[in-house]
Amino acid sequence: MHARVTQFQLLPGRLQDFALALDSLVPLLREQAGFRSLIVLRGEPTPGAPPQATVISLWDSLEALRASEENLYFYRAMARVIEFSDGFPAIYEHKVLVYESAGAA
Repeated sequence: MHARVTQFQLLPGRLQDFALALDSLVPLLREQAGFRSLIVLRGEPTPGAPPQATVISLWDSLEALRASEENLYFYRAMARVIEFSDGFPAIYEHKVLVYESAGAA
């Protein structure tokens, strides 16, 4: 299993818009071959600073992860969320070493 980790610096006051835009992408994400799961984390580096968001998507294989970047899903996703971000996000690929889930929360 592989993960795409995308880190966003959000614009002030745009967290809710960002979350709604991501939520609108879930149906498209579920259509992607090899998609496993999605988690979005919110962080705040210092009190009062604009929030950060880390988006983690899990994929069956590195091939499935990269295939999602070669179709319209990835570009639609970026177009919907980038307007709420301060600059382009940092994007990383990782091999998952340990994964355990008790089911959807």
